[in-house]
Amino acid sequence: MKIAHMALWTRDLERQARFWVSFFDGVINEKYCSKTNPGFESYFVNIGEDIAIELMTKPGLTHSVPDNNTPGWVHLALSVGGAEHVDALAIRAKEQGILVSGPRTTGDGYYEAVIQDPDGNLIEILA
Repeated sequence: MKIAHMALWTRDLERQARFWVSFFDGVINEKYCSKTNPGFESYFVNIGEDIAIELMTKPGLTHSVPDNNTPGWVHLALSVGGAEHVDALAIRAKEQGILVSGPRTTGDGYYEAVIQDPDGNLIEILA
């Protein structure tokens, strides 16, 4: 069994799509615009061979601030293939103002940095 894809609501679909394409070299499909659910639009972004994320928007989405203290998914962790890649992406993230915590080895042994997407969702970048 494997995860087929993850889905992410966003209030700014185009901004999220640009983030995943530019930061993780994602490839997106043609935008889907629902004919039966007015205002619903989505892209699938594929990162490498194994990661697929559905980016979705619709009118009326409320703003929330992810904060590690509410029930639900807390973060997405992406293995980027080594410490040097974590370091390089952390530098890019810092330059873009989206670095939450710099590279470190966690208590459970992961070498990681934490960034946030345009909506503030947390992404762990792992070696």
